[in-house]
Amino acid sequence: MQPVVEVHARDGFALWPVSEARTDGYLALSGELTPLEVGTALMCVVGCNDVDPGDDGRPPRPANALESFLHGLLTFDSLFAAGGLKVTDAATGVVSWPSCCSGLEEWRDWNQVFAFGGSVCLGHGPLAERDGEIVRITADATPTGSPVIEVPAGELRHLLAGVERDLAAFLALAADWVYRHLPRHALPVIAALIRVLDLPRPRDIHGGQPTRLRLERGSASAS
Repeated sequence: MQPVVEVHARDGFALWPVSEARTDGYLALSGELTPLEVGTALMCVVGCNDVDPGDDGRPPRPANALESFLHGLLTFDSLFAAGGLKVTDAATGVVSWPSCCSGLEEWRDWNQVFAFGGSVCLGHGPLAERDGEIVRITADATPTGSPVIEVPAGELRHLLAGVERDLAAFLALAADWVYRHLPRHALPVIAALIRVLDLPRPRDIHGGQPTRLRLERGSASAS
């Protein structure tokens, strides 16, 4: 189980370094990404929220190109990151991808199969439902006969814990990247990332001098 963000090629993007990949797809988030992959992931997350202010009470866009691009990420109350959780059955090769309308910020909704013992719709297509001690993940619930991944409920808990560790590792990596490439906007950008990744707030996100994030025992903490 991997947290992934949807990536799209953006020709001419020059606000910070990104990978040169021209094909659309998904990028798995972890602490193993290269700096260019981190830049690409951030470009896509910011791009998902790059919407002009309307009647939502947000201030107008700044004239500066960088601040204009970051404006949605830093002003929206509810943030969106196209993506979700990719689930792969290593035994059968069946893969359940995030749907076209799901967001990574909703990844904790998977916990509802434990809390309520029912089903969770994961956007347009994928479905997770608990039946006793088995969780069935249907890759696409729209057509009949869609491939199904079966996971013991206890194992799914471990998989979701692994997702949180991957996201915390990515946050630590991304925070270091942001301090390096967006130093003037480091604190608000990292705070927004914490929200969109739905992670606990590290102790070093505060109003004073920025400090680096690092991984400690599988979670993001202050160094």
